[in-house]
Amino acid sequence: MAATVPFAPGVEEEGVAHRTKARALPGEGGIWLFIAGDLSIFSQLFLTYFYYRAQQPALYSAAQQHLDQGLGMLNTALMLTSSLFVALAVHAARRGMAGWPSRLYWLAALCGVGFGVIKIFEYGAKISHGITLTTNDMFMFYFILTGTHMLHVMMGIGVLLFLANYCRGTGDGRFTPAALRTIECGSLFWHVVDLLWIILFALLYLIR
Repeated sequence: MAATVPFAPGVEEEGVAHRTKARALPGEGGIWLFIAGDLSIFSQLFLTYFYYRAQQPALYSAAQQHLDQGLGMLNTALMLTSSLFVALAVHAARRGMAGWPSRLYWLAALCGVGFGVIKIFEYGAKISHGITLTTNDMFMFYFILTGTHMLHVMMGIGVLLFLANYCRGTGDGRFTPAALRTIECGSLFWHVVDLLWIILFALLYLIR
């Protein structure tokens, strides 16, 4: 006869709690709604870009030759590096590693500032060569898409600086569940800013 295992409510409840925790998304539901709305808006812009590109492929391909892929790749490296710092900061906060989350958020913010400086330099170079929003449809989309993303970068840098200061306020490195959710929400926003740039880089600089 098979042996039966006696019911252990404490063990079972602990297992259910663990599985529930494992299934939980980071951050709050509100940040996911915001991200979904933001991605929806950008998706519509991307589809509009593809539609008009299909009407004038030669014009768009010719205009792409004036984009600096080297600067685009440098900015991509900065965004990916900043996202790595943000991911490490969240990990450090969860582990209670005092001091590290704040430092890592500062490094991520510096990468964001570097991205902005390069982008402003790139805009300046275009304008100095007479390339503006009204040059043609391709550059209209270029300035609108990258400009909208740049606004996200500026907001994201503000979020990162807030998180750096927020994490510094906890001297012993211990964060309450509510504090960790705040950290996760801000970090998720920056990851979305990073994702959007990767799509933009491929869309504007690489796809022929």
